Amino acid sequence: MNELLELMTSWVPPLSVNLPLVGVTDVRPYVLVLVLFIGTTALFWLIRAVVLVRLRALSERTTNDIDDVFINAVGSIRAWVYTFLSLYISLLPVSLPNLADTILTAVILFAVVWQLIEVATCFIKYGAKRFVEKDEDGDGVVDPNAAMISSMITLIARIVLWAFGGMFVLSNLGVEITSLIAGLGIGGIAVAFALQGILSDLFSSFSIYFDKPFRIGDFIVVGDDMGTVERVGIKSTRIRTLQGEELVISNAELTTARVQNYKKMQKRRIVFRIGIKYETPREKVRSVPDIVREVVAQSDNVELDRVHFAEMGDFSLIFEVVYHVQSSDYNEYMDRQQEINLGIMDGVTDAGIEIAYPTQMLYLKKES
Repeated sequence: MNELLELMTSWVPPLSVNLPLVGVTDVRPYVLVLVLFIGTTALFWLIRAVVLVRLRALSERTTNDIDDVFINAVGSIRAWVYTFLSLYISLLPVSLPNLADTILTAVILFAVVWQLIEVATCFIKYGAKRFVEKDEDGDGVVDPNAAMISSMITLIARIVLWAFGGMFVLSNLGVEITSLIAGLGIGGIAVAFALQGILSDLFSSFSIYFDKPFRIGDFIVVGDDMGTVERVGIKSTRIRTLQGEELVISNAELTTARVQNYKKMQKRRIVFRIGIKYETPREKVRSVPDIVREVVAQSDNVELDRVHFAEMGDFSLIFEVVYHVQSSDYNEYMDRQQEINLGIMDGVTDAGIEIAYPTQMLYLKKES
């Protein structure tokens, strides 16, 4: 370095300054450092401006958005990074004290690693958004949980990049990282055992997203509980029950439980029974299926499956009715059921048939 400094100094005209307490000092090395600093700083900014202009011109001619990612990546480089790089390059020909040289090298390495991680994060965010935050069901709605998973993927990627970046910086500063990695490995195992439940819920949240047994807004039944999924978090899933309270279930429990998802239902199958009195004449008993078919046929979005005289019960003749509502919406199902019930009541009443209710008949035998 001294030879390089002498060579570069020889290019500068002789320049000496009489400084107090120091005397006559050759300031050519300092002028050289200042010129290098200003020149490299201007060069870096010129290169950045040219790259951004070229990328923006390319962006106007393309239909994809990958060029926008490059623009954001180049634009994310902070101004002070250019300043430190210029300072580092300009001071290369100068012999600095060991402590100052170590501090400057550490700052430069940290700045470079930090900016490389920021640039890589731009591409990771783009990939996560492109491949995770998308409409997979074709219903025009992106799963709200996708944004959380995308952010989680970006966060985990940043943690991994910072771990490797930190080891890179320490290695270049002369720190022996082999024992450090071994210690971190042993500590990581201990932490993994201590956080076993949390890590289980964390990986279960990934399982819920990628397997997609349900989405936010779906009505599900888990065991004896049911409600609408409001949020799928890192550790737990929140469900708004029919009673209005919020039910919090761990993700690990959800991945091992049997979940009924009514939102995935294409149509709803309904089975119900009606009973008429035993005293009903046979001709009118035979007319009950026709009455039910006529009532169901008048209901919108309903498909009748079957109507049968199922059995003779304790106090009534029981007919079983099965139909399908061509919707998974619970309110529409109840509207159709109400409409059918009222229609059957009107139909059997007009036919002179009475709906049965629990009764007991007592016969008395009179002996002489």
